Amino acid sequence: MLLPLLQGLSERQARLFLMLASVTSRHQPDALQKLVDEDIAQAAGALASTLETAAKGIVYEHQPASLVAARLMGELKGVVDDVVKNAGSALERDAATALRRIEHAAKMMMTVRPDTNELQQLLARVLTAAPGADHQPEAAPASSLIIP
Repeated sequence: MLLPLLQGLSERQARLFLMLASVTSRHQPDALQKLVDEDIAQAAGALASTLETAAKGIVYEHQPASLVAARLMGELKGVVDDVVKNAGSALERDAATALRRIEHAAKMMMTVRPDTNELQQLLARVLTAAPGADHQPEAAPASSLIIP
């Protein structure tokens, strides 16, 4: 599912896609609200539109329709702002491309199973490290041989 989304992206765009996708996979909405694929599509689309509008020299922040999407957009915007802080507009364009791919993926999932969070579940499965993967191998014990 994810490989077709990465096709045609530059290395930097693919890295941004994976970074933003991991933020999406970890997003936890409020207890009474549920994040669905439509919210992911709205958040990614609104932020991509904001970045594309800024590239044209117009400062306008597009807003998603739902509150859950707005909160996700805030998290994504924070990551994008940190990444592009000193990098310039080229990285903003790459981030917009990556966000459009996330929006496209969410819309694809909506056609299969509307009103679910299939994309977030998929991203969580794919982008989460396997149990024990963060375990560092023990260093070999120092040799007791003394070399002058």
